Amino acid sequence: MTTVELSERIPNNVNLSGDRKLQRALESWQPRFLDWWRQLGPADYQDSEVYLRTAVSVGREGWANFGYVKMPDYRWGIFLADAEPGRTVGFGDRIGEPVWQDVPGEVRADLRRLIVVQGDTEPASVEQQRYLGATAPSLYDLRNLFQVNVEEARHLWAMVYLLHRYFGRDGRDEADELLERHSGDADNPRILGAFNERTPDWLSFYMFTYFTDRDGKFQLASLAESGFDPLARTCQFMLKEEAHHMFVGAGGVGRVVQRTAELMKEHDTTDVEPYGGINVDTIQRYLNHHFSVSLDLFGAETSTNAANYFAAGLKGRFQEKDRTDDHRLHDQTVSVPVLEGGDITERQVPSLSALNTTLRDDYVEDSAKGLERWNRTLAEVGEQLRLPHVGFNRGVGVFAGAPVTPDGRLVPHAEWRESLPLWLPTDRDRAHVASLMRPVSEPGKMAAWVAPPSSGIHAKPVEFEYVRA
Repeated sequence: MTTVELSERIPNNVNLSGDRKLQRALESWQPRFLDWWRQLGPADYQDSEVYLRTAVSVGREGWANFGYVKMPDYRWGIFLADAEPGRTVGFGDRIGEPVWQDVPGEVRADLRRLIVVQGDTEPASVEQQRYLGATAPSLYDLRNLFQVNVEEARHLWAMVYLLHRYFGRDGRDEADELLERHSGDADNPRILGAFNERTPDWLSFYMFTYFTDRDGKFQLASLAESGFDPLARTCQFMLKEEAHHMFVGAGGVGRVVQRTAELMKEHDTTDVEPYGGINVDTIQRYLNHHFSVSLDLFGAETSTNAANYFAAGLKGRFQEKDRTDDHRLHDQTVSVPVLEGGDITERQVPSLSALNTTLRDDYVEDSAKGLERWNRTLAEVGEQLRLPHVGFNRGVGVFAGAPVTPDGRLVPHAEWRESLPLWLPTDRDRAHVASLMRPVSEPGKMAAWVAPPSSGIHAKPVEFEYVRA
């Protein structure tokens, strides 16, 4: 088991004190990170005490401590899961070879790119959620927002460590640029489109943490298979923290759905807006938007880059070890969607070139599980939510710009544009949701548009004072 250095300026289990040059470089980067956090992290709550969990170890015996902390004082650290003795590359052309503790020169540029893209998403989501604290529906939700924020920032630290430790001057420059790009910046935006979207309200936040953080789960799980062992171990630990982010999203949307169903039954109507709720069709339109934007994060259906990453042992598939094929995929094929003759059809392509589609399909299947739970609640009022077709509202891949309806039909562009108010959030939807965004800061109290959670955090009651001003 790796030794955890908690007393260091940068808590870590990578023996940072044993590499003074690296330690000085990261300690030099730390003030720039803190400046970014104060300028673009959560607004107005930098001096509040928040009941947060902080990583203190990576073993099963417990990897987090809970307690009150002011966010600028949070102990952001660098943690890798314990090494697996004798681990070998589990896929691609180098399957069976010992994993690498240093970067092979022939994959250096590709590996750096993978780390930079992943690292860029982490501070982006913090920036997107900067002002949500001002409209939190409860102290419970406020605390969860800040937990997500500090852990996304820790994930940034995880990628910055890899860049500094393994990529020399190029890596240090890339680490600096992670703080120079900003979400939605017209001149220097974040790399991926979904991370330049606004997150203006809490329904958007719940959808983001359910759908977009779920993409993070699948990307991290794929990188956790990497033959570059430090990256794999970093992502294995990050996945522990990512689970809470999806819990926030699943629970948040579920609580909105529950409250909507309660208001529908109480007032015997499908229109709960006059009673301070959010209609099911509005929830569906928000869902359609966030799901489709998140699908774009998987890239085009076929990708030479994805095939090369797999063949080189850099990035595997979700749960690679549980797959029953040969993990090389040289002679295997898979179906991918195509637009042909005005119809959506399928064609067979080499599995290696369709890894983005494979990962996306796994994501869609996983996303549907939450809808099953939400729909059990909505069944009581005769409603249900649906995942839109993967071709709907897409900006990347074969469906980019295609007029595909949520139920998977190709229609004329004019008809598609005219129907958008039925399918995606309208200005009226956003204005109504915005009108509900009034903060609730009394312990145990909830905004009227969302149901309380079934239990609190870390065995604390819902009424616990999760944030102290």
